[in-house]
Formats: sequence, C-alpha cells, structure tokens
Amino acid sequence: MPLTVEEKATFKRDGVLIRRGLVAPHLARRAMSLIDTWYRERLAPSDISAYSQRTFAPELGTHRDVLALYAESGAAVIASDLLGESAPVTTAQIQVRVPESEHPGVQPEKAMHVDGVSCPHLDPQELRTFSLLVGVVLSEINDSRDGALRYLPGGHRTMAEWFRDQWSLGITEQVPPEVDRGHGVPFLGAPGDVLLMHHLVPHAVGLNLAPFPRVMAYFRISHPEHHRRRLDALRDPWLDYPALAFVPSTPDSKE
Repeated sequence: MPLTVEEKATFKRDGVLIRRGLVAPHLARRAMSLIDTWYRERLAPSDISAYSQRTFAPELGTHRDVLALYAESGAAVIASDLLGESAPVTTAQIQVRVPESEHPGVQPEKAMHVDGVSCPHLDPQELRTFSLLVGVVLSEINDSRDGALRYLPGGHRTMAEWFRDQWSLGITEQVPPEVDRGHGVPFLGAPGDVLLMHHLVPHAVGLNLAPFPRVMAYFRISHPEHHRRRLDALRDPWLDYPALAFVPSTPDSKE
C-alpha cells in the first residue's frame, strides 16, 4: 500500500517509519530458519567480532529466502515511494546480537554512528553510504536490553548540518558530541515488523541481555544516482528523495 501524505511528512520529520507485520509470517519463518541453522551449526565464537562489523552468515546474504524479506513483502514498494526509484537490491546484511550470557564481552555496544562514514574498520577517506535502511525483525525484541537498535528521531537533519558545516572527509569522529551523548529510541518488535530509516539517522546498538540471539536482516537501499554524489547526499538529506520534495513538513520539523 502506498504511503499517505501524513506518513511521508512523518518520515521527513523523524527520518523513520515503522510498519508492523509488513513481512508475511511464512517469509519471516523461512529466513529465520536458515539463519538459526547457520547460527547453531556454523558460528565460531572467534568470528563474532568480525561478523558484527560486517554481516553474520555472509553466504546467506544472497539467498532467495532472505532477499524475499524485502522483494516480496511490500518494503520495496515503500522504498520506491520514498526515493522515487531505487537501485537493484542484491544482498542483505544479517545482524545478530549474541546473548551476553553465552558470549560475554565479545560483542560490545555500538556507539551512535551513521553507516558507512568513518567506520572503525574502514579507511576514514572511504564512504560506503546509501539512501535508506530497511530493517526486518526476525526474532522477538521485547526490551531495550535485548540488543535493540536505538535511533535518534530527527537526527538526519542534525547530521546533515554537521556534515555541511563542521565535517570533512577523513575526520574519524562518526557523529558530533551532542549526538554521541544521545541514548535514542529503542526499536522493539516482533518477527515481520519493518523499520525504514533515512541513512543519516544516527543509531546505536546495545548489549543483548536476553537468553536468545536478536536477529535482524538489513537492506541498504540507494537512489540510482547515489554513488555519484555521496558527499552531496551527506549534506542534503533530501537529495536522494525527490519524491518528498513537495511533501509538507509537520509543524515541529526544522524543514
């Protein structure tokens, strides 16, 4: 179902939309079954740190049952509604927050950051940015202490100002101090719930104190022209969102 004008205005204000139950149960179950089998049979504790920086179960990122979470759920339609058009999506990132009770200390919290900018495991001169993050919940996240992602509503506007006025390529800080101190809103949900988040919304991830793994599949969606204008898209939050150019802003928006 296409987004309403109100939903688009909310996205302009917050940089985030949440669609509950957007992924059909059978799609979520199929993908989770694959990942659960991999986790139980193939995960080596020594690899958790490296997987946390990139993706767990890398060989499953192109599996049709994982890609179906985006392509067959309605998420692709919403992404196109926001971006106008998008580049093909050919892989997913699988992120697991392992239980601290099983693997204490091997997966620290992730501080506030914007994906692909000044990442600790990348050259500071390298950008791996995109336009829109689509996250699909595959395990219950009932509490902020369950390894929940935490995001700062409206932070995309703060980050764009920082990238325009204070930041330059090569700086190793990922966010300004006031953002780094933010706690954020935890994204809680059930399998099949979907988070659609502007790339510039800063977010963090906490420890998983639940007794079971927290599993999400992420899709990084780009406007077809994004790769030609990565720096400009950091400074102009709506460059990749021409479909939102004439959407009226909500009263408390900075637009």
